[in-house]
Amino acid sequence: MPRPILITGIGTDIGKTLVAAVVTEALHADYWKPVQAGYETGTDAQTVASLISNADTIIHKEAYCLSMPASPHIAAANEGIEIDMEVLRSHCQSILQSMDNKPLIVEGAGGLLVPLNKKETIADLAKAIDARIILVSRNYLGSINHSRLTAAYCKQAGLDVMGWIFNDQYLDYENEIVEWTGYPSLGTIAYLENKDSAVIQQYAESIRSGLYQVIGS
Repeated sequence: MPRPILITGIGTDIGKTLVAAVVTEALHADYWKPVQAGYETGTDAQTVASLISNADTIIHKEAYCLSMPASPHIAAANEGIEIDMEVLRSHCQSILQSMDNKPLIVEGAGGLLVPLNKKETIADLAKAIDARIILVSRNYLGSINHSRLTAAYCKQAGLDVMGWIFNDQYLDYENEIVEWTGYPSLGTIAYLENKDSAVIQQYAESIRSGLYQVIGS
């Protein structure tokens, strides 16, 4: 079965859910958000479901859905529980076994070093489920540093990175981030005032062939 693809990024609120929707649509993949922290305005899974238009994608239920919009380990502690990596790994394995050889897009929470519990992070989740990684970088002042730090950690930790997807206003340094980190660009999503399924489909079509090339490598 194909390895899961984890969508993570250089920080919080940098467009992971938008990118997850585009990649899910491009590959007609299934989608899973292992840990949702905060859902007063809706979950990330609900957002992805509203943005995709293909008939093949299945949105899988979160392993943990926590009410507090905070780091997962804090949101879990607020409900008197601790996120268990074995629960996440087992949940992922069950999803993969139920799928018909489709890719599974897994959306992380925040960046790679966001804690899931007192000892383990999103990076540990990537290893536990043997995921390949797509890094999301949003263009803002400071994002070069955050992007390079994220890439440096991925190399230090031996994570399998497929490449970057850049999000928001293009500020003419994406190619430099690619050069400095050695990870290829898989696509760019411009700043979107309005996000709907038609726009998601448009970007999905623009990155589909490149994604399949990388998946096959």
